[in-house]
Amino acid sequence: MILEKIKKPNDIHKVSLEDFPRLAEEIRSFLIQSVSETGGHLASNLGVVELTLALHNVLDLPQDKLIWDVGHQAYTHKILTGRKDGFKDLRKEGGLSGFPKRNESNCDSFDTGHSSNSISAGLGYVRARDLMGEKYHVVSVIGDGALTGGMAYEALNNAAELKTNFIIIINDNNMSISKNVGGMSTYLSALRTAETYTGMKIGVTKTLKKIPHVGTAVVDTVRKTKSSIKQLIIPGMLFENMGLTYLGPVDGHNMRQMMKLFNEAKRVEGPVVVHVLTEKGRGYGPASSHPERFHGTGPFDIQSGRPLAAKTAPTYTDHFSGAICSLAEKNKKVVAITAAMPDGTGLNRFRKKFPERFFDVGIAEEHAVTFAAGMALGGMIPVFAVYSSFLQRGIDQILHDVCMQDLHVIFAIDRAGFVGADGETHHGCFDFSYLSMIPNMTVMAPKNGKELEEMLKFAVEELDGPCAIRYPKGSACTDMEECHEPLKKGRSEVITPGSEIAVLGVGSMVSVCQKVCEEIRNHKIAGATFVNVRFVKPLDTELLDRLSQNHSLLVTVEENVKSGGFGEHVSAYMEACHPEVRVLPLAIPDHFIEHGTVDRQRMKIGLNVQGILDAVEQSWENLVNNRK
Repeated sequence: MILEKIKKPNDIHKVSLEDFPRLAEEIRSFLIQSVSETGGHLASNLGVVELTLALHNVLDLPQDKLIWDVGHQAYTHKILTGRKDGFKDLRKEGGLSGFPKRNESNCDSFDTGHSSNSISAGLGYVRARDLMGEKYHVVSVIGDGALTGGMAYEALNNAAELKTNFIIIINDNNMSISKNVGGMSTYLSALRTAETYTGMKIGVTKTLKKIPHVGTAVVDTVRKTKSSIKQLIIPGMLFENMGLTYLGPVDGHNMRQMMKLFNEAKRVEGPVVVHVLTEKGRGYGPASSHPERFHGTGPFDIQSGRPLAAKTAPTYTDHFSGAICSLAEKNKKVVAITAAMPDGTGLNRFRKKFPERFFDVGIAEEHAVTFAAGMALGGMIPVFAVYSSFLQRGIDQILHDVCMQDLHVIFAIDRAGFVGADGETHHGCFDFSYLSMIPNMTVMAPKNGKELEEMLKFAVEELDGPCAIRYPKGSACTDMEECHEPLKKGRSEVITPGSEIAVLGVGSMVSVCQKVCEEIRNHKIAGATFVNVRFVKPLDTELLDRLSQNHSLLVTVEENVKSGGFGEHVSAYMEACHPEVRVLPLAIPDHFIEHGTVDRQRMKIGLNVQGILDAVEQSWENLVNNRK
């Protein structure tokens, strides 16, 4: 096998060009087999095999810098830099990350996991290179989906001032996770259908040069003219008009064509955009036919493409999907917004039932938040369904455009807390902190799927200001469904009254805290009050005042960072009003938690049953000893 010759960076340079197609086949077979066993991002990686081979052939890593936007398409890059053997532990604790990581290899130039930032990072490298007087090439790869993110245009605008080489590859597969939307998608579609522009340019140039005496001069004049042959063939030419040289489009599965174009791009004295057309999921029928399903997948059967793990219970996303459709049937003001994630956030069902009230804004979370603010001012009730880690991009808009105006915008925050194999770039463990600090915001977290439905109904029908409902990835908890005390703003639910120790669980931690309270009673450590917090903001100070009368220790448990989280708010209140009561805030410590399973991630930081119980026992023992 040719693939066996790839042991370290730049071994690709020893492979003859005639063997590249065979190597591409071997890599595809390896990726399909490997990801079928471990799970991972498949469709995006299958689409860039030839593109990655071509880039590695014309670059010298790690001296040259290759930056992957998002990074979930970097599996071939990892293989070509000597990490093939690590794929057996892909996305497992202590194993290979699913994204580029600088601590994994010096060929990974930038840690990525989110979208639309590769051009900014690459431009930073270029400026540093020039200031340091160094000589290397910088290549930023960005998808057409990521070009809907505003940060990409900020970087393109800044890059236009460059007088030295900077290569930007647009990996255009007409997809982000779902099908692309918006003006840039339409624009790139026009470029795709431009009748092999590159070939036409070469043909026109050769024809002109054949004209005796004047031909070469005409070609040189055309090259120097900003509004050149391209303007006659392709209308608009956005990139050229911004001051960037445009090359392409080129077939992203024709390695010889790409290598020729990339070498041409390396000679440009300034920023150059190379437009590469690829097919997401190429080489594997199920992934090619259903690229969104194979964007991120668990282990699957290769022959059929079906997942190996059967779905056992409805997810929180499923509960949200049903609830918002039910509410929209009753209330025509309810609208749904997504940032290129209709499937992941559960809005596909809403899109089919209420297409005129469904809005996919593309990978543009900042825009989505302010767009929702405008809809609220226009009399609608917008629900923005978004992953917690992606909502971080819209903090300024939440603060200034929604909360400062006290608008009725609902944030349905999926994938909150630990998300497992995707790791630190995708954990949603900061939202309680940044949302709680903003005036006018109401923050809720359900204990189970049924309560999520009730909270969404409450947010639509009972509230009139900003509201966030935060829920985790995966199967919805079905515990405590018999406990359904009606929701009241800012009020917690006392599931089991007790004394001495009160355990206050938040959202995904409620079911864990239920078991902790059972263990406290079984071990006869103390009486235990068990509380489902429900509202992180406003804080239920009335409950805290009551608990202070017959409790010496309050334990708060949340799947959010400790800094600025629910536990710190409780601690501050109790210190000010009831300093005699000790508070034990249990949360995520001040460091990033790497990829693995959610159970292992919780165990490592003591947010599992035994870890919480140990912390409670130690704190209670210290409290009792101090009384003696």
